[in-house]
Amino acid sequence: MLEIIPLPALKDNYIWLLKNKASSHVAIVDPSEATSLLNMIETEGLIPVAIMITHHHWDHVGGIAEITAKYDIPVYTPKKESVEGSTNLVGEGDIVSLPELDLELNILDVPGHTSGAIAYYNEEMVFSGDTLFTAGCGRMFEGTPPQMHASLSKFKTLPDDTLLYCGHEYTVSNLKFAATVEPENKAVQERLLKAKRLREQNQPTIPATLAIEKETNPFLRCEKTNVIDAANQHTGKILEKAHEVFAAIRGWKDSF
Repeated sequence: MLEIIPLPALKDNYIWLLKNKASSHVAIVDPSEATSLLNMIETEGLIPVAIMITHHHWDHVGGIAEITAKYDIPVYTPKKESVEGSTNLVGEGDIVSLPELDLELNILDVPGHTSGAIAYYNEEMVFSGDTLFTAGCGRMFEGTPPQMHASLSKFKTLPDDTLLYCGHEYTVSNLKFAATVEPENKAVQERLLKAKRLREQNQPTIPATLAIEKETNPFLRCEKTNVIDAANQHTGKILEKAHEVFAAIRGWKDSF
């Protein structure tokens, strides 16, 4: 009975709506702005029940004030970050209960993109914000390579058929970089063709399974020989630790 709806916002953000198809109750993930969301709520007769925030950046929290001015609903935000409008601080080990959706979501602490970023997950889905992207990962604005690599490794422990819902439509550009890192990876080439076709039709490339992420996302493949060799060649160094490989390819991506 649960439907997950992507609402495009700003330049390339997605606001995610978790909707009970029977009752029209919705939970909102990372509302970057409010206007289009409030229009959708009114037009479709939706009933907001909660807002869930993955990190403090403006393009994930910008709609909170306007939404909560109209709807008195809880706002879940990371314990280790300051977000205006927060009502419930959550961190790893906590559970967000959404009875109107018959849904419970666990919290992962995934610092790196920001110092206190979190993800919301169960065995079927994970909302990763800007930490893990489809075929990529976020820049390290506040974290370190070992920290970010450790956070990304947490996603790899979730079931392969878990669906990844991230904060931006970056899949095509991420796959172009992945193809540069691993030019012989056929799964990357096939996924890139599919992603380009979807974008040509103005369709989202998200969600994706963690299984395909593990096959095609270089930032989840820092222990793979091909990725290690590419990082070594790019840096002209012999990198012995996975977080060093990660740092090398993240720096490479920054200038790609």
